[in-house]
Amino acid sequence: MNIRTLGTRLRGAAALALLPLLALTACGSGSGDTGGAAAVGAQASPAPTDDPVAAVHEVDSVAALLPADVRKAGTLRVGSSIGFPPGAYYPNGTDKAPAGQDIDLADAVAKVLGVKLERQDASFETILPALGSGKYDFGTGNFGVTSERLKTIDFVTYINDGQGFAVKKGNTALKAKVTDLPELCGLTIGTGAGTTFEATLTAQKGVCAEAGKKPYDVKVYSENAATLTALQQGRIDVIMSTINGLRYQASQPASGTTFLGEFHRLDVGFAFKKGSPLTKAFQAAVDELIKDGTYARILAKWGTAASAIDASRINPAERR
Repeated sequence: MNIRTLGTRLRGAAALALLPLLALTACGSGSGDTGGAAAVGAQASPAPTDDPVAAVHEVDSVAALLPADVRKAGTLRVGSSIGFPPGAYYPNGTDKAPAGQDIDLADAVAKVLGVKLERQDASFETILPALGSGKYDFGTGNFGVTSERLKTIDFVTYINDGQGFAVKKGNTALKAKVTDLPELCGLTIGTGAGTTFEATLTAQKGVCAEAGKKPYDVKVYSENAATLTALQQGRIDVIMSTINGLRYQASQPASGTTFLGEFHRLDVGFAFKKGSPLTKAFQAAVDELIKDGTYARILAKWGTAASAIDASRINPAERR
């Protein structure tokens, strides 16, 4: 980008300084993975002030589904990927508590179960492998349910999100909605490391050759801020990430992005090691929150009501 005046330089620097604040998490659902922590010291949009979790209480019949040793300990360790609103982010900097839809839902489930959460921030791509080692009891990060993940991970669903695309505002290289991957041929796509987005793009890379077109290139980033910065600087043409995250990002004028619509929906859930004894209790807790209205209030707070589910499921088949 050619910058001809000092004033323009300063405006450009200010715009780039805002990028980490608006960065989104690279969901692992191929839709919902929050890849990469927010930039240190960054402040994002203020969190809504209502607190639907405050009124949630322990439900004895649901708490009874937890293993006896867990009930006795009274705590669960959660590996939490903190990235961008509305899923999970730092509205007041990384030295303060995170906020977001995933934070509220996990906290509400814990209250129904009568346990406390020991939240440990972790990068998105490290959480699923760490479940098997016992480092965490469960993970959150907008993890999408895929056939490949179901081989080693158990899921308890709490929302459906999915995969979408966004471009820099004013970019006309793509039409209003991407419906087929060959539309991306010849472009450079940025996405998050370890996400279903990366897996989808890698697995389908041959579609361009089949269509007689130049292949698309995939750039993988470990932090969402880096992905957005790359888009604004023209190093990538399009971002592939979560539907809810990209839609939120595009609603923030400083991001300078345009959301290109939903590409593929996926169920999103709490993640557990295979064979975890916690899944039935978590499923019952989510269903309790749906029944008593807390679930709807949480989604309304974060503007994600369109992603609501009617009931939680354990290990559903990947949506096609």
